[in-house]
Amino acid sequence: MLNDIWVLMVEKGWTLALLRGAGVTILIGVLGVVIGLASAIPLAILRWRRLPVLSQLVDAYSIVIRGVPGLLVIYLLFFGSVDWVQKIASAFGYADSAENAYPFIVGIIAIAAISCAYSVEVIRGALQAVPVGLLEAARSLSLSPRLTFFRVTLPLALRLALGGINNVWQMTIKDTSLVSVVGMQELMRTAAVAAGITRSPLLFYCLAAAMFFAMTAVSQILFNRAEKYFNRGFSRR
Repeated sequence: MLNDIWVLMVEKGWTLALLRGAGVTILIGVLGVVIGLASAIPLAILRWRRLPVLSQLVDAYSIVIRGVPGLLVIYLLFFGSVDWVQKIASAFGYADSAENAYPFIVGIIAIAAISCAYSVEVIRGALQAVPVGLLEAARSLSLSPRLTFFRVTLPLALRLALGGINNVWQMTIKDTSLVSVVGMQELMRTAAVAAGITRSPLLFYCLAAAMFFAMTAVSQILFNRAEKYFNRGFSRR
């Protein structure tokens, strides 16, 4: 049996294929979280400020995206736009490039949209959790509201949000498996193809599970170290 596994994984190159799939998974996850977080910060500020109309729109976006399955978000974005994107690309002579690149682009946009919806709530909660006494201290030093926000409120909120961002990342890296439905060769798609070709589903799905676990475990260690670093000088209760 060990000889059969060696043949499958090494001689037939499935180890390298799984590693490439894991690389695509990490790339989609990182880009999705970075884009989602960059979008979530201004949206969370709008909701925290309770600006008329804008705050309600952000709230509606967050509720809708968090209230439907991630797979449905991907389907809606992909099948709702692929036809007109192909027509535009064909008109400019880029039909082949669009066909190859569009699943990857839509996958990242979908993952970023899902990540953003959850990050908005994390950051908004962190902004509300900033101690009022620190803001009063900033005002007593005659700091302007703008300077107080960027030098006191936002840095403290991001420190408080780090644990929640960790949860969003852990969720996002697992949600990347959903982009296989648009043809992305990420880890789960590669494992499914390998399972079908070799007729060894248990082996490849167990390997995929182990690789996902390794990603989340390493991520947890890195986030724990980041929290320890950013919590320097703050008392623990």
